[in-house]
Amino acid sequence: MFGGLAGKVVDTITGNNGKKIKGSVVLTKKNVLDFNAIGSSVIDRVGDFLGNGISLQLVSSDHGDAVQGSKGKVGKVAHLENWLTALPQLTPGESVYGVTFDWDESIGVPGALIIKNNHVAEFFLKTITLEDVPGEGLIRFVCNSWVYPASKFKYDRVFFRNKSYLPSETPAPLRKYREEELGNLRGNGKGERQEWDRVYDYDVYNDLGEPDKGSDKVRQILGGSSEFPYPRRGRTGRPPSKTDPNVESRLKLVNIWKPLDPIEALDIYVPRDERFGHLKMSDFLAYGLKSLSQSIKPALEHYFDQTRNEFDNFKEVDDLYEGGFKLPTAVLDTIRKAVPFEMLKEVFRTDGEQFLKFPKPLVIKEDKSAWRTDAEFGRETIAGVNPVVIRRLEEFPPASKLDRRVYGDQTSKITEDHIQNNLDGLGVYEALYNNKLFILDHHDSFIPYLRKINTTSTKTYASRTLLFLKNDGTLKPVAIELSLPHPDGDEHGAVSKVYTPAEEGVEGTIWQLAKAYAAVNDSGYHQLISHWLNTHAVIEPFVIATNRQLSALHPIHKLLQPHYRDTMNINALARQTLINAGGILESTVFPGKYALELSAVVYKNWVFPEQALPADLLKRGLAVKDPSAPHGLRLLIEDYPYAVDGLEIWSAIRSWVEEYCSYYYKTDDVVQKDTELQAWWKELREVGHGDKKDEPWWPKLQSREELVESCTIIIWISSALHAAVNFGQYPYAGYLPNRPTVSRRFMPENGTPEYEQLKSDPEKGFLLTITSEFQTLIGVSLIEILSRHASDEVYLGQRDTPDWTAESDPLQAFERFGRKLSQIEDKIVSRNKDTSLKNRAGPVNFPYTLLHPTSEEGLTAKGIPNSISI
Repeated sequence: MFGGLAGKVVDTITGNNGKKIKGSVVLTKKNVLDFNAIGSSVIDRVGDFLGNGISLQLVSSDHGDAVQGSKGKVGKVAHLENWLTALPQLTPGESVYGVTFDWDESIGVPGALIIKNNHVAEFFLKTITLEDVPGEGLIRFVCNSWVYPASKFKYDRVFFRNKSYLPSETPAPLRKYREEELGNLRGNGKGERQEWDRVYDYDVYNDLGEPDKGSDKVRQILGGSSEFPYPRRGRTGRPPSKTDPNVESRLKLVNIWKPLDPIEALDIYVPRDERFGHLKMSDFLAYGLKSLSQSIKPALEHYFDQTRNEFDNFKEVDDLYEGGFKLPTAVLDTIRKAVPFEMLKEVFRTDGEQFLKFPKPLVIKEDKSAWRTDAEFGRETIAGVNPVVIRRLEEFPPASKLDRRVYGDQTSKITEDHIQNNLDGLGVYEALYNNKLFILDHHDSFIPYLRKINTTSTKTYASRTLLFLKNDGTLKPVAIELSLPHPDGDEHGAVSKVYTPAEEGVEGTIWQLAKAYAAVNDSGYHQLISHWLNTHAVIEPFVIATNRQLSALHPIHKLLQPHYRDTMNINALARQTLINAGGILESTVFPGKYALELSAVVYKNWVFPEQALPADLLKRGLAVKDPSAPHGLRLLIEDYPYAVDGLEIWSAIRSWVEEYCSYYYKTDDVVQKDTELQAWWKELREVGHGDKKDEPWWPKLQSREELVESCTIIIWISSALHAAVNFGQYPYAGYLPNRPTVSRRFMPENGTPEYEQLKSDPEKGFLLTITSEFQTLIGVSLIEILSRHASDEVYLGQRDTPDWTAESDPLQAFERFGRKLSQIEDKIVSRNKDTSLKNRAGPVNFPYTLLHPTSEEGLTAKGIPNSISI
């Protein structure tokens, strides 16, 4: 990063006191907002950092100090010097200071550095660079860490140079520093964590409910039981609630009449270095979620409770994106008192007056009505925001895996007569055996909870949707089964009704509603399972275990660390504002207060090796092994955009990981003898995912192949899989009729007033069934925030510090990885222009770009960030 800096900043000179080594220290301003609620940054107060306030000492990697138990010898104290200006290649918010070290030949090559902050405020340390070090030349310390006042700690802050060592290869003078630093990061498992703490530890999800506020705010503890297993989350150590000692107390909510304190938006504990980056978009994410959940949502909810506003027709829905929704004066006044004007404009998009207006979702940008077609419905199962559930139908009629002793016979009621006429001349079993029938199956996931769910304002079904693969490569829905628990008890099976395609009259409206009920199921499963559980929740234990058991010197730590950026922070915000009792998700997605409990039941079926894309495609029957095919798999739906693009991304990641790991692990024996690596994997299985510790499918991590596959899966989940299920949320679901999240009444039956309404006013009848106007406003506001890229996003194949390691071979391999991803981008663009591939853009003319590796800032429907950062 500072190649041009060396001659200007860093040189070796000889003075009266012998050799001196000059260096540069880069500090970064973080958490910058434009409005007045934020005070000036600590870096802006330049004078505070001059003089003796910050001290640095070099630590030898060559020579131990017998007095210190053979720990590396420590050099003389140096201090930050002048603030260096006019330096090249600095990004906004960065400041550079000089530092001069007295050179001591007995130190030899520095392998670590001790830094002490004797000021009252923290600062963010990005890099320290030394050049012309005798016998070594340039040495870089990549720090990327908050340094709090020394008074906050009982130990020194130690940073290691950007060179990787396996534990057994670590220079002897650095070993104790390495071990002590890991011990500091593990902590002692006691006490409430403070903002300056650097402790990574585990806890169950016992912080979602608020039993002190009444029984309606009680939620199931997730994790630690066979009934409700769950991945672990980061421990905060907050005291228990007054009502239930097993439930952790929650942060106090801000009164909606009190102006938002931006600092409060971030005060749920995560280790300090896991906080969001320094640019405004990241801060607006945190404050925006807080504003939406604590100020905007209550104000709108109160208004809609008093006035039953409903969309009367699709034009009123369209007005959200064209003319705007007029906010009632009382609502706007309430929000303005709680939310700074700059925040209101940025997060809850008003024109400064009373009109709320959203960007037009891409699914209706080119054609307002194409979303209604059966062709688009089918396309979105393989090229939409949730393309990871569809599977090949292997038996007819579709069967259930639910326990018959509890749920009776749950076999599908779809018959040959229902679908025979929609199979383009094929017989049902002929279509089945020729791999022409597929299913979007949300039956087993929801049937066990429907009785509870339907006691709330939600009125919905469990669904099975059968799709037929046409000769042109597209999918068309041929039957939708909607099921309810039997009124006489679960053991009697389900009460089901099957709907088939129709285009005209009330039958056409009924078919549109059947697709809507199926979409409601798919939307709920997407948010709870495909998105939250299978990316956000399952990765957090990996973040914690990596920081607790793999030293910053460890090559696997260096490999994985970029893929953890901001994940603990966004998950903590989710627990505080989104997935908590009464949070936004419960208000806008149909399982309501049972949402997270339901996801814990589904987690029982989570299998780590099956998260690999090839294994997932094979399990779902969407591919078969074929050595002659690209990536060793032949897709049964050749034009399956998620799978086609995904397999190329997966293959590129795996090749990169294999090259990287092979550099450090020459044999399987090296993997087996890596003490940190084995401790990491053991803790990850037995604690982080401890409710699954006895599962036989966990890789043993006894070979290089197992290490490569496991690391590839971690990176895939954190980057491409999350991108595929996150950044299409607003483009596809920002228009709620396309992907409703709630159904509020059951399918109208012939002879009822609701059925007559479908005849006389089908648009009104449809809109009265799906997501309400209030839920639409809140839900669309949320997914617009969550579908955006920040300006400081770091994408797959990129690093925020180019010289993140000193080893040239891994750096060259990483460059090849970046070039490969660039080639994949070009292929994706080319495929999207190929009109013979009908699933790439579909009737809505919205090309599939969710696995396009890079993106610009904003709402783009493309780009694969390195990590789950939003």
